[in-house]
Amino acid sequence: MRRAHAFLVAWALVVTLPLLWAVVSSLKTDREILTSPWTLPATPHFDNWSRAWNQAQIGRYFGNSALVVGGALLLTMALGATTAYALARYPFRGNRLVYFVFVAGLLFPVFLALVPLFFVVKQLGLLGTYPGLILVYTAYALPFTIFFLHAFFRTLPTALAEAAFLDGCSHWGVFFRVMLPLARPGLVTVGIFNFLGLWNQYLLPLVLNPDPDRYVLAQGLAALSVSQGYRSDWSGLFAGLTIAMLPVLAAYVIFQRQIRSGLTAGAVR
Repeated sequence: MRRAHAFLVAWALVVTLPLLWAVVSSLKTDREILTSPWTLPATPHFDNWSRAWNQAQIGRYFGNSALVVGGALLLTMALGATTAYALARYPFRGNRLVYFVFVAGLLFPVFLALVPLFFVVKQLGLLGTYPGLILVYTAYALPFTIFFLHAFFRTLPTALAEAAFLDGCSHWGVFFRVMLPLARPGLVTVGIFNFLGLWNQYLLPLVLNPDPDRYVLAQGLAALSVSQGYRSDWSGLFAGLTIAMLPVLAAYVIFQRQIRSGLTAGAVR
């Protein structure tokens, strides 16, 4: 047990220290970053953050990511929850085939689909647009969402659904009034995982989103690293990195209990 605790502490340090170093560096001057990288800033420079937000256009990239990821997350959860519920609770011919087709999407490397995906999106007239990126993000996240929620819906008690049917509730009513509230831990968990994956997505927007005005945050940070590197504005670069990390860290800190309960709910029930 002590060895396990020691390993967990070591792993926590390996993960946490680089994040803290990036945050501390974002409050330093360029000279302090280069001459004393491991010390605290003499005076915190919060103007680095405002410079990165306004002059480096991190604010625009942040808004683009929020729009694309928010739209994709809503569409993914709506389609994923209804599809997973139907596959988990309604037996029909081809049920398992449809389920395994979705699960097979987890095994398919996304970079193999980039070239045909580029031409499909281009022919639909959606290349470099928010709707095109939202639809692709949704297709990318659906297999995992259906795989996760399918297992979760199968653990929910059937007696509650049968009682609701006896009371005159429709199939949609049972889904929205009974099953969906019971599946809240699973929905929150898969929603957080999807948010983390889509927020950090870089390969798909790199290929499908060539318009600089519509860059998402990952693309913006890549462009920022090049431009600020040439200008030696390391403080602005670290500030941009910190701003990009904040939503991910906030989501995990706020919803960590829901994530744990969602991951273990299937085993408990």
